[in-house]
This record gives sequence, structure tokens and C-alpha cells, in this order.
Amino acid sequence: MSLKTYFDKNRKRLRKRKRLIAFLSILAVLGLTTATYAWFTVNTFAGVQDFELNISTGEDLRVSMENHGSDIKQYVHVITNEMIDSYLRKHNTSLKDLILAPVTTRNGSSFTYERGSAAEANDMDSYFEMKCWFIATTDMYVHLTTEGPQDTEEYAGVDGTKVSTPSPAPQSDIVKAIRLGFQTDDGVKTWEPNKGNPATSLTTFDLPSGTMDYNNSNQLFHLDKLTPKQATLRLWMEGEDPECDNDVQEAKLRVQLSFIGCDENGEPIS
Repeated sequence: MSLKTYFDKNRKRLRKRKRLIAFLSILAVLGLTTATYAWFTVNTFAGVQDFELNISTGEDLRVSMENHGSDIKQYVHVITNEMIDSYLRKHNTSLKDLILAPVTTRNGSSFTYERGSAAEANDMDSYFEMKCWFIATTDMYVHLTTEGPQDTEEYAGVDGTKVSTPSPAPQSDIVKAIRLGFQTDDGVKTWEPNKGNPATSLTTFDLPSGTMDYNNSNQLFHLDKLTPKQATLRLWMEGEDPECDNDVQEAKLRVQLSFIGCDENGEPIS
């Protein structure tokens, strides 16, 4: 091999190496951009205010914010905003004062801010959390449902599960950045309204826009007859969701949850 040929080959290797380094550098920059794009800009107001949270249940299924044992008469079909406010008083806040800030989670139970510091539930600029107890008149699997409960006086004006906002576009994109988690001794299930591509490693499910299909994805937990089960409900704004950007700041959020009991085949229990 001549000296000229040797240097020519070395120059080609060097050019290829430079192109590879440049390509990897671009990928690194894109990776950093993707990781930080969704979060609100630092030092800007980060919150969602004035959200409503109503919880309704099916006829054979009841709920309470206290454990009353097997005395089913002490449980109710609807948890009102007033009940939730009473619960939040021990955190020195209320629904109208609670502000949701972007947080993220890998397990649905512990949360952090963008820079990795721990987020505390029901704190200023954080996420919402409350505990309640479900009980049923028979064994059942509890599902989240978009279908409204029976048309009785107690259920007047109550619809099925949904997340909505009165805020105009682009603030209305907040409904795509919200997550609702349900944790029991059966595990953690997370509902992602308007589910898109996965934003984190946390497994989520969405509900159908049409007729409900009750299956393992929207099954939350199992109840034994007249045996209360504690459930921790968490509502947060997922900072790594692509829609969780400056456009949704100060948006108004409304959340409605509705539950139904089904048998092992996914058939609603009447």
C-alpha cells in the first residue's frame, strides 16, 4: 500500500467518524428536547384551578370517605364536593384553592417534579389525593364506566365518567394531560383520558367513546360481599405528557367519576 493510499483511507475514516459524532450529538440534543418539552417553563405559573370532582356508584355499590365496617347504611352513592372539602381541611386547602402542578410518576403512587424533587399530595402546586372505602351488597368487580347511574332522585344530574374543561383552546388541551389513579391492595390502575402515545413507563387505560365494554383494562378492583375496601384516588397533571405545556396553564378542569359492579364475565350486576 502506497503512502498516499494510506492517508486517503485515514481521511475517509476520520470524515465518517466526524459524521457519526455529529449524528450522535444531534440525537442527544433531540433526546434532551423531548424530555423537557412537555413541562411548563420554569418560573411561570403552573396550575389548574376550579375543578369539580363528583363520584357516583351503581345501585349495589356504595362508597364513603370513612370506614364504617359492614354497616352498609353508613355508605352513600355520591361523594359531593362538600365532602371532599371537609376531607381537604386537614391539608389546609379546598377544591377551589387546590392547584395542580406538573408532576410525574413511574408507579402511580410516588410523584416527583421535573427536577426530581418529591411532590407531596394536596400541597401547594402539587397533585390531589384522597382515600375512600367501597362496599357492595354482593361479590363484584368494580369498573370505571362512562355510563350514567340509574335515573333516581339521588342521581339527578349525575353523568358517567368524564374529564372536561370550560376553557377555550389551547387551554382545553388540559384534558389530554390529566391522569387518574386508583390504588388498592389489588394494585394500581391509571385512567388516561384521551390516551395517546405512552408518555411514561406507567401503564394506563382509556375508556371507549361509545358503548362500554367491561374488561380487565377498566377493571379497578374486586369487592367481597359487605367487606369494605380502601381505595386511594389520585388526580394529577402528567408533566411528561406532550400536552402538558405552557398552553394549558390556568385551565379549568372538571372531573366526573362513575363506578359500576360487574361479575367475573364483565356483565353489570343489576
